[in-house]
Amino acid sequence: MKEARINELYFRDFDKPLSRDRRDFLKKLGNGIIIIFSIGELGILNGCSFGKGGEEDDFNAYLRIKEDGRVDCFTGKIEMGQGVITSIAQVLAEELDVPLSQVDMIMGDTEICPYDAGTWGSMTTRFFDPVLRAAAAEARMVLIELAAEHLKVDKEQLKAAEGVVFLTSDPKKKVDYATLTKGKKIVRKPSGEAHQKTPDEFRIIGKPVISLDAEIKVRGVAKYSGDIRLPGMKYARIKRPPSHGSKLVSMDGSAIEGMEGVELFQDGDFIFVLHDNPENAGQAIARVKAEWEVPESKANDQTIFDYIKKTATDAEVFEEGGNLETGRSQADVVVEEEYFDGYKAHASIETHTATAEFKDGKLTMWASSQTPFGTRQAISDTFKIPLDKVHMKQIFLGGGFGGKIYNQQAIEAARIAIMTQKPVQLIWTRQEEFMYDMFRSAAVMKAMSGVDKNGKMTMWEYDIYCAGSRGCNLFYEVPNNRTRTLNKEGLHPFGTGAWRAPGNSTTTFARESHIDITAHRAGIDPVEFRLNNMKEPRMKRTLELAAKTFGWEPGVTPSGRGVGVALGFDAGTYVAIIAQVEVDKNTGKVQPVRIVCAQDMGQVVNPHGAAIQTEGGITMGLGYALSEDVVFDWGKVNTSNFDDYEITRFATTPVIEAVFIDDMNSAPQGGGEPAIICVGGAIANAVFDACGARVFQVPITPERILAALEI
Repeated sequence: MKEARINELYFRDFDKPLSRDRRDFLKKLGNGIIIIFSIGELGILNGCSFGKGGEEDDFNAYLRIKEDGRVDCFTGKIEMGQGVITSIAQVLAEELDVPLSQVDMIMGDTEICPYDAGTWGSMTTRFFDPVLRAAAAEARMVLIELAAEHLKVDKEQLKAAEGVVFLTSDPKKKVDYATLTKGKKIVRKPSGEAHQKTPDEFRIIGKPVISLDAEIKVRGVAKYSGDIRLPGMKYARIKRPPSHGSKLVSMDGSAIEGMEGVELFQDGDFIFVLHDNPENAGQAIARVKAEWEVPESKANDQTIFDYIKKTATDAEVFEEGGNLETGRSQADVVVEEEYFDGYKAHASIETHTATAEFKDGKLTMWASSQTPFGTRQAISDTFKIPLDKVHMKQIFLGGGFGGKIYNQQAIEAARIAIMTQKPVQLIWTRQEEFMYDMFRSAAVMKAMSGVDKNGKMTMWEYDIYCAGSRGCNLFYEVPNNRTRTLNKEGLHPFGTGAWRAPGNSTTTFARESHIDITAHRAGIDPVEFRLNNMKEPRMKRTLELAAKTFGWEPGVTPSGRGVGVALGFDAGTYVAIIAQVEVDKNTGKVQPVRIVCAQDMGQVVNPHGAAIQTEGGITMGLGYALSEDVVFDWGKVNTSNFDDYEITRFATTPVIEAVFIDDMNSAPQGGGEPAIICVGGAIANAVFDACGARVFQVPITPERILAALEI
């Protein structure tokens, strides 16, 4: 797609905003062939109740073949670097038989896209794919029917390819899609009667395609919220308290009197300044003095785990079978340990940003949000603005990882625009980002395992404090098992929430560390031990692919080789990672050398996209495994920038190999989140194999390695 074409799609305005009533919505669409459909069976994944065969207005996504032959795909999903702008287009182009360059993705604009609950959980491709293929196949069937009338032949004699329908016996007798759609308006839902391609017919699905937005992003011309410029726009900065839960005692803005162009506003605890220049706005807010009442500290980053164990008392059984006491009595070796994981930030390179204009009773906004429709609803509810008077515009996001599901910055920008009646832009500083990010929760895991003399696990007891149960279904064969989750509402000193496969990286680190320890105590190679106790065939073949790709040689840990393995399951995808590291026993420094990641994600729509998502997930995972930790004293977040929250650097990024099970006959599964979940466990096990240091808390810092070596 050319730069002008993408920017036109991302920032076009429509003369008449469309009503949210779906029937009215359809009436206002232009001519063409329109196929409406619902993402997710019965639409339940998107907060809807409509499904197959319902009324004409039952839909939450649609495609349109326009009179010029180009194809639009309208969806409430957003693009934040995960690549669905490409994979969705591939699926559509494949089934509709059009060139990929002929497909335009229109995403997340609340006036021209149907409602969608948000983009998270690696759900877009796996739930969009089957219904989009059905819709595209329906559109192709309609075009062939129209072509049969146009060419005056039987439709069975026709075939579609490259945006053209032609007579199979005489390809020169043909008609293009533009001609067929000219002057027509046909609206349908998938009937289930259209032929969908089988993998042997694919020419686009399964082929590596560079992201359609890659060029404009690399060239720096892609538009993000912070790139929007409006006439008369002001830059806003907010006076922040020193701690969550603080209450304003007093405010003194006298120090900014005389600063040219600075405007100071206050509404209760909400204090902000506006200026034409963002740097001047920052200088001004720093001069505003405020006194705050700060809540008493209950825990900090050192004591939080004891606090969690004492406080998280609401227990719920997630999975169980057999009898734990029976399993323990059958065990020759019993292993019991505790594992810990601190709070983690999303640390997206783009901080939370929003640009807003309130004009003639309507709020228009460009916000870095994974949930544009939810944000629109929150703004409507907060400020009592009719829903159709809030317009979230389509925009690129500079990373999200679950952190941009929550949109405090959008509420703040809307509040400022409404209060001042001026177009404003609010860009959180990095310190604000760390302060108000919805962190991944700190957690404690208690694990107990039993293994008999044959190397078979007899029991598994797993208590998870504050990390949830995502990915915790046992794929190991353990007859006597119980997994519980423990939590307490309001436990944390600040906001916590979704973080790239929420909780799964934490629980996988603990489980796979414990499996390794169990294998070590039993004197069995860690790969052999896992295979010997495996009940899930897809996980088994994924581990076997990883071991073959890595060139795994059996051995009992610690071997000095510095190799470690971890397995996990997320978003329908099975993951096996084998990591190799070097450890300096004098300094405790870890240098990752090589990581192989094998995945069974069913049908791989875009191998290139899947590979770079794997590389991105592993790179991010190395940060949480080795260096990332939020330092805090209850509601006061002391971590403020990348100098004290170290994400993965090029120097510590190893060679990464991504391999996939070839299973094009299966449905596609998640690809954006799964790879990250196994990194911590694989690194922890590799560190132990390298030097004998077993670290029970991530990040696995040099200090913790040295402390473990002293024991």
